[in-house]
Amino acid sequence: MFGYRVPAPDEAMLISGGRRGLGGAPFRVVTGHGKFVIPFFRKTRFLTLSMCESEVTETCVTRQGIALHVRAVIAFKVGNDHESIINAGQRFLSDQDQMSVLTGRIFAGHLRAIIGSMTVEEIVTERQKLAAEVLDTSKTEMAKIGLIVDSLQIQSIDDGDAGYIDAMSAPHKAAIQRQAQIAQAQATQASVEAEQEAARKQAEYSRQTAIVKAEYSAEVDRAQAQAAQAGPLAQAHAQQEVLAAQTDLALRQAKLRQQQLVAEIVKPAEAEAERIRVLAAADAQRMKIQAEAAASYDRVALDRMLIDQLPQIVKEAAGGLAGANVNVLNGADGLGEIAAGLVSQGLTILDSVRQNLNGQDPAAPRSEEGNGFLQLHANNETTASKENKEKRTDNGSVDLD
Repeated sequence: MFGYRVPAPDEAMLISGGRRGLGGAPFRVVTGHGKFVIPFFRKTRFLTLSMCESEVTETCVTRQGIALHVRAVIAFKVGNDHESIINAGQRFLSDQDQMSVLTGRIFAGHLRAIIGSMTVEEIVTERQKLAAEVLDTSKTEMAKIGLIVDSLQIQSIDDGDAGYIDAMSAPHKAAIQRQAQIAQAQATQASVEAEQEAARKQAEYSRQTAIVKAEYSAEVDRAQAQAAQAGPLAQAHAQQEVLAAQTDLALRQAKLRQQQLVAEIVKPAEAEAERIRVLAAADAQRMKIQAEAAASYDRVALDRMLIDQLPQIVKEAAGGLAGANVNVLNGADGLGEIAAGLVSQGLTILDSVRQNLNGQDPAAPRSEEGNGFLQLHANNETTASKENKEKRTDNGSVDLD
């Protein structure tokens, strides 16, 4: 728009004409916004607020009298406040490049002053201290011209041909060289050790590889041998299993044959033996029963025979008395005694026969058993004659011829 002016972000717009600026300044300062400016009646100028650079190369003499060539770089700019802009505008608005020249000269003076109060060792070893002191001493002077310093860097310090800095650094160089040599030796040793370790690892790897190859080869050979033996081993195992099966079959057949023999021969023989034993026991029992029955039957038959023969015995005994001359003196009593004696003799004969039949006198000959009746008859006659003689002698009443 006509008459409306806007400064750049890194610029300050200075409007002169009309009213005075802040603090009696001959111009008004506008930053960050636009403003209407009446043409022909107002004049507008722009002051840069961007960063500027100034390089200083100065030969300075130290406290020790040694000349040093110092090179430094200063980064500065116009302050952002209205006072700094006014101060810088009044000094550098027509020729803003003069800011770098003037700043370099200001810092060169302060740099010579500060280096003159320091030794070479302090300057070389304490560059930050040197920069800080230069900034502190120049801050007030720079503020008067509306400039502020952002940084000061000492880029190089050189004593030319004096060789002081080199002499000063010689022990450090020697130490550094020594350390470098030591480091180099250590590096070489480490390199050798690394090479040896690498060689050892390579040898170990080769050994492990050889072992693995040998194991693999042995395993392959073993597998091939096992594969070659698999057929015979399988055949041998099969034959062994066949033999075992045949042995088991033979044992089963033998056991079965044994069971068959037991069933066909032993059991029938045992049954036959048991049958024969039972039959023999039964036959013996039968014979015993028959013998007992026969013996019992013989005794009964003999008793019946004796009983049947007893009247005949008595008759024969009476017949023996028939030819005798018997005189009975006592009458009926005497005759009864004679009869009683005959009966008693008959019973005695019967008991004697029974005892001989029962085996109480096995040594007696069978002829006596057959002639028992004759002997008994003779004994009876003797006994009767004796009794008759006794009776005749005692009573004189019986006479026996």
